[in-house]
Amino acid sequence: MFAIRRERLVSTFPDGVEWLAVSQPANVTYLTGFTGEASWLLLCRQRAVLVSDGRFESQLAEERPDLEVVIRPPTRTTLETVADILQQAKAGNVGVEATQVTLAEAERLKELAPSITWVPMGGLVERLRRVKDPTEIEAIRASIDVAERAFAMFRAVLTGTESEKELADAMESYVRRAGGSGTSFPPIVAVGARSALPHAPPTDRRVNESPFLLLDWGATHRQYRSDITRIIRTGPRLGIGSSEWREIESRLEKLYTVVLRGQELAIRSIRAGVRAAEVDIAVRRYFEEQGYLREFNHGLGHGIGLQIHEGPSLRPSSPDVLEEGNVVTVEPALYIRGLGGVRIEDDVLVHADGCEVLTRVPKDWSMGIVW
Repeated sequence: MFAIRRERLVSTFPDGVEWLAVSQPANVTYLTGFTGEASWLLLCRQRAVLVSDGRFESQLAEERPDLEVVIRPPTRTTLETVADILQQAKAGNVGVEATQVTLAEAERLKELAPSITWVPMGGLVERLRRVKDPTEIEAIRASIDVAERAFAMFRAVLTGTESEKELADAMESYVRRAGGSGTSFPPIVAVGARSALPHAPPTDRRVNESPFLLLDWGATHRQYRSDITRIIRTGPRLGIGSSEWREIESRLEKLYTVVLRGQELAIRSIRAGVRAAEVDIAVRRYFEEQGYLREFNHGLGHGIGLQIHEGPSLRPSSPDVLEEGNVVTVEPALYIRGLGGVRIEDDVLVHADGCEVLTRVPKDWSMGIVW
């Protein structure tokens, strides 16, 4: 599988480029299966050389005994070792990942190997990663399953007295107990009006201060990620029925209905061959008809896989065209300062004639996610 991916990558090299130096960790993992960090993959038509250090020697022997590996000594840097290997191979034009290599690293490579022409390149591996193969899709499904089991734990132990920070910290442990290696990103727990902040940092505000909270979480499992967002209605369970809370819930239900219908519209329009921008724009147009265009202040979604944000991108200016095998989030949202925000997010697999919603956590208001 990894050899096939490398062959596909080499076939995309532009004319004149003989080698590609891959340094982005997720790209190295995608092309080799190695799960460590601080390692470079040097790739040409005839060879694939993984440059690493002594910390990973045993791990490499376990994970990738089939690879040609160069373990640099402690006295040599990775850049020095990369330059040595490429000069010994008499490389001429070598591509480097322009979005990963720093300016200082690029200048150092030129000093170490002045005979090599270093060619800034970007997106070659990332473009391959957009279309998931069956192994990757299986891993993403497993990651979603871990996230959903962690969510069940989250709801089961909720008392209403916890703070946002306590719940965010707890979700980290639930994901691990459910079988994940960790969360995909720091969980977002936003109570009441704080949910109007799309990336609300957790505070000491407590669940019982509002009739609802927003939870955005995901799991990492077998290196692949998931990403889900739900609104949890806490008011019915707490039994607090003040007129103020009833007014908040009434306004929230209206907002929730608009967001859910927007998401359903997006999901119905997703299939291979559709421009990603068109999906986003359709939802934005619907929100405008409902009088809420300004309240949607981010893109509709993004690809997930080895990273929590990768291609394709679902936003108004996206140049991407959806392909069979893309896995994307669909996360329309409306944020109203003083009331709160509603974001509903699912992970979706693109098929030739439609899409498949991979996440299974309920989201219909009448069914509710009522704690």
